[in-house]
Amino acid sequence: MSHIRLRCTRCGAPHAADMATLACDDCAGPLDMEYRPRGQGGKAADRVAWSDVEPPSPLHDPPSALSLGEGDTPCAELPVAAELIGLRRLVGKLEFLNPTGSFKDRGTAVMIGVARELGVRELVEDSSGNAGASVSAYAARAGIKAHIFAPAGAPPAKLRQIAAYGAEVHSIEGPRDAATDAAVAYYTEHRLVYASHALSPYFLEGTKTFAYEVARQFEGGLPAHIVFPVGNGGLYLGAWKGFDELRSARLIAWVPRLHCVQSRTVMPLVAAHRGEEWDSGAQTATVAGGIAVGAPARRDQVLSALRATNGAAVAVDDGDILRWQSTLAEREGVYAEATSAAALAGLEQLVLRGVIGAGESVLVPITGTGLKDTPPA
Repeated sequence: MSHIRLRCTRCGAPHAADMATLACDDCAGPLDMEYRPRGQGGKAADRVAWSDVEPPSPLHDPPSALSLGEGDTPCAELPVAAELIGLRRLVGKLEFLNPTGSFKDRGTAVMIGVARELGVRELVEDSSGNAGASVSAYAARAGIKAHIFAPAGAPPAKLRQIAAYGAEVHSIEGPRDAATDAAVAYYTEHRLVYASHALSPYFLEGTKTFAYEVARQFEGGLPAHIVFPVGNGGLYLGAWKGFDELRSARLIAWVPRLHCVQSRTVMPLVAAHRGEEWDSGAQTATVAGGIAVGAPARRDQVLSALRATNGAAVAVDDGDILRWQSTLAEREGVYAEATSAAALAGLEQLVLRGVIGAGESVLVPITGTGLKDTPPA
């Protein structure tokens, strides 16, 4: 018997764990991983050896897991940014040092690893760039043919990276969501597996390792706040899932406040958190292409995690995003993509509004490298 199954996040219906099922058969809600109880109790946080703590994995043979060396990204103090924002301590977790240049490798390693276990030979994904590059790389490693549907306006360096791994790139005109629609039509017509980083429950099982690493790196003395740039919510929800697992196992006593930052031109989560209507058809272009998702599939889960962690959701202007991208590079030596810099712009707002106090510790994931996403001159 498998140690995993899927459960609908909306109605609670159970489903068998496979790569074909991405939504509930009963209500079309997104699915999450559920592990069968193993009868193991947690240890108190003051007695745990963090080097021995491993997250539950959906893989049936973890020792042979697919990997390119993802995870274990370093944390770096950001003293100049802290001073400019008005914080005593600000730490960046350098997620752009993952193998393909973004945090997406965490989720992709597990998602494509499961696909390899199940004998998948060809798959489809849609992406604005980073997820497509990640899926392409890990699919190449696994010997799986990848079709990547990307917006025609995605950064050329990201599109070149996807193609370099041997994936077939399908360039789609129109907004980011048009690439999703085209990918869905293609995998349905050709009866392929849809390895969607937005929908796959396996992807979140990879990104939750972020929380386990933060707990280990901070030796249980967690930062009070973590501020994320959020589009589909892959890293945000993975972090929430990881921290919640650690708390359930009594390895940590509490979860940091998890905050969400979006672009003011594409802000469905911020609008929903405020109780406002959002028309995805009214969105306009933003320099933060990695979070330009007008209709996130796991919107309700993100909102639930915001409530559960007493998090805030803020929208920021492109000008502030580009200002922080330049500041990180010129003053801290960190060349982040614009999407990553959005988190700093949001953090600045949260401090100005008093949501985050000057004496509280803050962590910001630097989610992607600027080498693939050069801002306009």
